Amino acid sequence: MEVPVREFSVPATYTVPEDASCADAVARNAAEDPAYPLFRRLVGGSWTDVTAKEFADQVAKVAKGLIALGVNQGDRVALLSDTRYEWVLMDYAIWTAGGVTVPIYATSSADQVAWILEDSDAVGIVVETPANAATHKEVTDAAENLKKVLVLDEGAIDELVASGADVADDEVTNRVKALKSSDPATLIYTSGTTGRPKGVQLTHYNLLAEVKSILASSLSEYLNTNSRTLLFLPLAHVFARAISVACVETRMTVGHTSDIPNIVEHLGVFKPTVILAVPRIFEKVFNGARLKAHAAGKGKIFDKASDVAIEWSKSLDTGGAGLGLKVKHALFSKLVYSKLLAALGGECVAAVSGGAPLGARLGHFFRGAGLKVYEGYGLTETSAAITVNTPDHHRIGSVGRPLPGNKARIAEDGEVLLSGPVVFGGYWRNEQATQDSIIDGWFNTGDLGSLDDDGYLSITGRKKEIIVTAGGKNVSPSGLEDVLRSSAIVSQAMVVGDQKPFIGALLTLDPEALPGWKERNDKPADATVDDLKNDPDLIAEIDELVVQANKTVSAAEAIKKYRILSIDFTEATGELTPSMKLKRNVVAQKFADEIEALYKK
Repeated sequence: MEVPVREFSVPATYTVPEDASCADAVARNAAEDPAYPLFRRLVGGSWTDVTAKEFADQVAKVAKGLIALGVNQGDRVALLSDTRYEWVLMDYAIWTAGGVTVPIYATSSADQVAWILEDSDAVGIVVETPANAATHKEVTDAAENLKKVLVLDEGAIDELVASGADVADDEVTNRVKALKSSDPATLIYTSGTTGRPKGVQLTHYNLLAEVKSILASSLSEYLNTNSRTLLFLPLAHVFARAISVACVETRMTVGHTSDIPNIVEHLGVFKPTVILAVPRIFEKVFNGARLKAHAAGKGKIFDKASDVAIEWSKSLDTGGAGLGLKVKHALFSKLVYSKLLAALGGECVAAVSGGAPLGARLGHFFRGAGLKVYEGYGLTETSAAITVNTPDHHRIGSVGRPLPGNKARIAEDGEVLLSGPVVFGGYWRNEQATQDSIIDGWFNTGDLGSLDDDGYLSITGRKKEIIVTAGGKNVSPSGLEDVLRSSAIVSQAMVVGDQKPFIGALLTLDPEALPGWKERNDKPADATVDDLKNDPDLIAEIDELVVQANKTVSAAEAIKKYRILSIDFTEATGELTPSMKLKRNVVAQKFADEIEALYKK
């Protein structure tokens, strides 16, 4: 039976002028509010301001340097660096010189860098460290069109400023004036969980439409001159990049760090009013607080507080909390929730989650604890978010409604199709991939989902990730994996079972949580994961977790067996993308023997 096609759209309440570009905001901010602290930089252990005027002056000087080095209107310049102030400075300088930024993840392999430089025809590359330059020297030497390699930690900014000292101001002004909104702004290579990265060409129109559509929603109350955020996601990822552009457009103070292991400490010092993160960060905040409570002998209190937060949040959608629940919630607000929010700086009023599914459990916990997490959905091809929950329209478990100007449609097979001003026009020099993905004006995402009567989109999985068991049962792995990862001891989970008699799972243990678990369970401190794989206490804990996961699915979709792997999945070892998504094909190849062992009689 065919499922009827569903569609939902929200009309645009904004326009993007033909002569507009992302570069315009730099001079506008400097003219309208020169002393505004547009950025805060961590210098010598303390956060120092960079004003709108200082930023504009620096951008102009660096842009002159790029022009002096031969960057012409429309030329591609690659940028390989972790998240830091200079990343954004270079991005805006490249635009101001009329160029196109090609972001590259700092963790990319030599093969990936070689492909991106070759495919994009980049004329220059800015890398962060001498080690980056050394790692990719063979690749950059071989890149045909590459004129220059600049190293941020070896004075690249000063070098560019010196090179451009004789370039006239008019030259820069004319480059910016020549830009049209239809011109390409960036070429982002999808990290992709399969195959060779494709270059997604986003125009200034796409990025400005993204910002304007967010500002046309009620999220605008969190994005203004009184707001602060600490950006720590990789700026090579479209989510962080779109936020970066939005903050400059709206004049909102931004700090940068790439020190993810200590992110909670940084948030405590920086005191953001808004946090923008991928779900893994929210999981780490929750699991970190839980571990701390258990280590201090207050585990039962925390777990009860967690249950109450979730129950209280759910009650908001069903008529509100009863008296008993209100009393418990008020008690735990003082004992637990206030401390959790204080750890994030104490001034955070909202958070936005994107890049991967958050899961209703975490969404309800944080809302119940006093921090609304607005989950959104988008892809590189949609300039980041195209649907998002907002203060006016918030439904936990969904990824929200389309932002103004955009449309979502569910095809007959359940695939999510998207259309609107934030949707890209095509892949760079890849006509076939463009024709395969944009059909009759709709971008075919490869994601599966549903739209409810109020226009809220829910993502249920990816077409390519659907597991079909030997019995013909279609299973979406993401829901099961979300529950398995809810335990502090579990780092990653991958559900398997394609063409197999039943569903199984591979699990990895969290190296940060393991020492505390061993201590609480009286295990030797030097016990390795291999030593503990068959430990009765660990098995009991994981078994209970599997029971909880299986409650969310039918018997045919339930996990029957699992295996604990000796190592964790990381981006460095190739099992995760830079946005922490599983590369299922890599895991399946690497751990083929472990998967087979699940099905041995």
